[in-house]
Amino acid sequence: MARLRKKPGFLYITVMQIQLENLVPVPLRDKVLQRSSDIWNREVTFTPGHFVKIKAPSGTGKTTLIHYLYHIRYDYTGQVLVDGRLWQSYNKEVIATMRQQQVSVIFQDLRIFEQLTAEENIELKRVMISQPYCTTEKVKEMAARLNVTHVLSQSGKTLSYGERQRIAIIRALVQPFKWLIMDEPFSHLDNENAQRAADLIGEECRARGAGFILTDLDNDTRFAYDTHYNL
Repeated sequence: MARLRKKPGFLYITVMQIQLENLVPVPLRDKVLQRSSDIWNREVTFTPGHFVKIKAPSGTGKTTLIHYLYHIRYDYTGQVLVDGRLWQSYNKEVIATMRQQQVSVIFQDLRIFEQLTAEENIELKRVMISQPYCTTEKVKEMAARLNVTHVLSQSGKTLSYGERQRIAIIRALVQPFKWLIMDEPFSHLDNENAQRAADLIGEECRARGAGFILTDLDNDTRFAYDTHYNL
């Protein structure tokens, strides 16, 4: 069972272990059961603090898996558990707080608000909790490291996909988390910018004692992964 400790504005889940038990996506059931997978229809434990890579060829359900882990899709058989409890057993208030303070995500479609500036997109996440995790100076430092300082005042609509991807990475990092979940986070970045982003992500995760789960199409050497899976 999850053990919760509360402070003003904060809720801590002290372990945040994620387990999959015979998880199978209903829409892809026939397809995924016809091939060998380390994830689907298996018992898998994601150990807190570990860097996890899931190599996932197109059509094998990597985005679907990300949505299951973040608990925004439920069309599966099997179970997803957080600290030994089914996702569904947490009430909506606790899940919302977990998403603010325990689990951060970079979606493949990025979900940038086009009517807001890049800086406002980041700021929405930064001030979501009563005690912001990152200072505005820290945000500017991240933007400089990822070469997007010059677009902070531009609307999301005007950004290139690569710029949007880097803004989404910064936005995910400005909140506290125990797990960072990422769906092809470097797909539209050149090697130099992808490595810059990977270095920043690795540093932030290590500083927090946090783990990440990253899905991608290919093998890579940007991180010292603790665990590799094939979807």
